[in-house]
Amino acid sequence: MSGLAVVARALGAQVTGSDRAESSYTERLREHGIEPVIGHAAANVPSGAEVVYSTAVPPDNAERMAAVGPELHRADLLAQIAALRRCLAITGTHGKTTTAGMLVQALSGAGLDPSYLIGGEMRSAGLNAGWGTGEWIVVEADESDRSLLKLSPEVAVLTSMELDHHTTYASTLELEETLREFMGRAQVAIAWDRPAVLRLCPPGAVPYDAPEPILSVDGSRFQWRGIEVSLRVPGAHNAINAAAALEAAAVAGADPDSAAAALHDYEGARRRFEPLGHSLTGAALYDDYAHHPTEVAAAIAAARTLRPTRLVAVFQPHLYSRTAALARDFGRALARADVAVVLDVYPARERREDFPGVDGRLVALAAADAAHGRQVTWLPGFEEARPFLEASLRDGDLCLLMGAGNIDALGRSLVREG
Repeated sequence: MSGLAVVARALGAQVTGSDRAESSYTERLREHGIEPVIGHAAANVPSGAEVVYSTAVPPDNAERMAAVGPELHRADLLAQIAALRRCLAITGTHGKTTTAGMLVQALSGAGLDPSYLIGGEMRSAGLNAGWGTGEWIVVEADESDRSLLKLSPEVAVLTSMELDHHTTYASTLELEETLREFMGRAQVAIAWDRPAVLRLCPPGAVPYDAPEPILSVDGSRFQWRGIEVSLRVPGAHNAINAAAALEAAAVAGADPDSAAAALHDYEGARRRFEPLGHSLTGAALYDDYAHHPTEVAAAIAAARTLRPTRLVAVFQPHLYSRTAALARDFGRALARADVAVVLDVYPARERREDFPGVDGRLVALAAADAAHGRQVTWLPGFEEARPFLEASLRDGDLCLLMGAGNIDALGRSLVREG
């Protein structure tokens, strides 16, 4: 939503808006001359304004009810903006934001100056959106609410396919049908070289992979089209994301050598294995947006490449529906850490009363079952987790805080000043 606001203003629109709390995004909006109001109220809506809302904002929201002018879902506005340029769209269960950010970096390094709207701030630029002078725009196509079907991109990249949004899709089959319809709209389809992913694409799809990457404390390296690609971000999954970005950049006309070289300067996206600093006792603190078992496992594997003395994983489940469906898988992924700490569920748009018996303890119990005696701790709130971590973290530890809720605030509260 903040990215749409920035680009809409760059295109000449008068932009106002509101959010329920301050965040880094509200700070960035002010830097672009947009003053967000904190709190939702009918008085925030200018007369005759076009009201743009996200899936998280229900119809009974005061501002939506006050709308007199047109109402647009954010995906409708994204589609309008994307139609102004040649569109490169990234979709899939995992890796959208990182792949999109890498693609922006590769295109920019090759001199193509793309426009972009992505799901997280790129740490190098501090931005999640921009309106460039080039002919391409890079966007994320969100499968979580089927809003990707608003888009008709020239080039589409499919990174992965796993059922993650259980209130949107009744089955994996429904998700596959949505992704297949989307990929079929593109003139060029690019997909991870896995049968379950490629079969969702039309014939002639361009496969990508990063086989046998070399992983180290300095990042990762792999070969792509005979070019050595060196990344500063860790993990095999990031090598695969980079391969996707490079294939898309090549289709867009970027010089392959220039695009590959540019990725060495990619610093990552905010909340994607983001280093926060160190605790008072010297433990390294990292924040990651992982909220699916596959993502949790990948983040833990990436953390292992940094060779900490102990890996302490702190996880905040996101959504009751996802927790109920995937608690056992979350537990198995978390059990790969030396110490696992599980918090209660971040509800987002869901209500606890609609999911009786579902809380973070389901994940903690599953992790304990799979941990073979390693420590697993259930600490429902920040007020319990913070003193535990302050007392137990030590020099040489890596503390990885994961989740799509507000767990980054816990991580930042543990960072020593100075």
